[in-house]
Amino acid sequence: MVSHMVFPRKSCNTASLPRWASLHLLLALILSANTVYSGSIVKYLPGFDGELPFKLETGYISVGDSELFYYFIESQGNPQQDPLFLWLTGGPGCSSFSGLVYEIGPLEFQINNYTGGLPRLVYYPYAWTKTASIIFLDAPVGTGFSYARTPEGWPTSDSESSEQSYQFLRKWLDEHPQYLPVQLFIGGDSYSGIIVPLVTKKVIDGIAAKVKPRMNLKGYLIGSPRTDSVIDENSKIIFAHRMALISDELYEELKISCQGNYVDVDPSNTACVLALAYYKKCIKDLFRNDILEPKCAFASPSLNTELDRRSVQENSADFILSPPRIHEYWCRNFNYALAYMWSNDDRVQDALHVRQGFVWDWKRCNKSLSYTKDILSVVDIHRYLSKKGLQVLVESGDRDMVVPFVGTEQWIKSLNLTIVNDWRPWLVDGQIAGYTRKYSENGFRLTFATVKGAGHTAPEYYRRECYNMFQRWVHYYPL
Repeated sequence: MVSHMVFPRKSCNTASLPRWASLHLLLALILSANTVYSGSIVKYLPGFDGELPFKLETGYISVGDSELFYYFIESQGNPQQDPLFLWLTGGPGCSSFSGLVYEIGPLEFQINNYTGGLPRLVYYPYAWTKTASIIFLDAPVGTGFSYARTPEGWPTSDSESSEQSYQFLRKWLDEHPQYLPVQLFIGGDSYSGIIVPLVTKKVIDGIAAKVKPRMNLKGYLIGSPRTDSVIDENSKIIFAHRMALISDELYEELKISCQGNYVDVDPSNTACVLALAYYKKCIKDLFRNDILEPKCAFASPSLNTELDRRSVQENSADFILSPPRIHEYWCRNFNYALAYMWSNDDRVQDALHVRQGFVWDWKRCNKSLSYTKDILSVVDIHRYLSKKGLQVLVESGDRDMVVPFVGTEQWIKSLNLTIVNDWRPWLVDGQIAGYTRKYSENGFRLTFATVKGAGHTAPEYYRRECYNMFQRWVHYYPL
C-alpha cells in the first residue's frame, strides 16, 4: 500500500473499497469541497524548548487532485524587503523538512547527546531565513506530508512536478499577497536541479502572458544540481581521476576505449566494458555523497577480490544506528534517523497541523513514488533563462560524487557566458571556504561557487559557510 495516496485501487465505488479507504474518500470529498488555502501559525514544536523564535506557518494547498504540504518561515530580518524563496528539496521525493532541518533552516536536531525518545530540536542561528522568507514545499505529490486525493492524482513526472510547484506558488501568493512586492527566487538542490529551472521558466512565461498574480521574479538558486543525465554521469569518471580514486592508466584507458562516453555503452565494446568494471570496483566502497566520509554498509560485503577484502565489515544495523558519540561507528544516516522518529510522532503532526490518516509513514525521502523522469536535460532551459536578466547562484560541494562539480562546470561553460570575475577563492573568517567564478551576459548574472570539503548537498556539511555564501549573493555582494 502506498502511504501517500488515499486510494489503493482505481475504482471510485465505495462499496468496493475497504472501510478505511471509504472513510478516506468521504474525508477527501469534504476537503475538496471546502478547500482552505491559508495555513496555520505554529508557535510551539514538540522537542523544542519554549516558543519558536521565528514565524512558522504550515498548511496544505490543493493543486489538481493533490494536497501539497508546506512549511513557511518568514524572514527574521526585514520580511517587507527581504526576498521570498520557494524551496524544493531533491530526490525526487525528499521532504522539504530535510532541507529545513539539515541544510538551510533555523532548526537542527540535538544529535550528540541523544539517548532515546522524541528527538530534541534546537535553534540554529546561521539559517538562510535570517535574511529571506522561505516556503519549504513537499513536492511532488507523495513527498513528505503531501498526498493525492484520487488514484489519478498519484502518478507524476518531471513535467507534472514542475507544473504542480508553479500552480502551488500562484495559489500561495494569492493567499499571501503581502509578499508579492518582494523579490522572488526559486531554489532547490540535488534532483531539483531539474525542477527549479522548469518552474522558473513557467514563472517567466506567466509574467509575459500577464497571468495573475504577477510575480516579482528576480532569479534562481540551485545546489549540487542534477542537470543533464549524460553530462552528470560522464563527469563522475573525470571527478574520480581528479580525486585520485582511479589511476592515470585506467583513466586513459577509459577515455580511449569509451571515447569519453560512459553512458549506454555498447556491450560489444569489450575494452570499455572491462575498464568501466574496474572503475566501479575502485569506487564501490565509497560514500558517494561525500567521498571523505564512511560508507554505511547495508549488507556485509563479499570477500572475493582484493578490493573486497578492504571493505567495511561492521554489522549494518549497529553501524547505522550507533550514536555519534561512539566516533568510530558514526554514520550520517544516524542524523537522518532522528527526522523519521520526530516527524512520525503524533504530537509533532498535531503541532504541524498535519491531516491525520493520509500519510501513514512519513519518510525523509519516499522511494515509492509513481514518478517518471521524462526530462533528461535542462541545459536548454538554462540557455533560455540566460536571456532573461536573472540573478543565479549555482553551488556545489567539491567532494560530491553524486553530482560532481566538474559536470556542473561543463554545462555552465556551454552557455557561452562572459566571465567577469575569474576563478578565485572565497573566504569565511579569513579561511578559504571554496572557489568561485562569475559570469554575466546582457543583464544575466550567474555565480558558480564550490564549497571546499563539502559533499552532497553542500549546506548539510558546511552550514555556516553556505549561509555566508547565500547572504552575500542574495544581497548582491561579491563572494
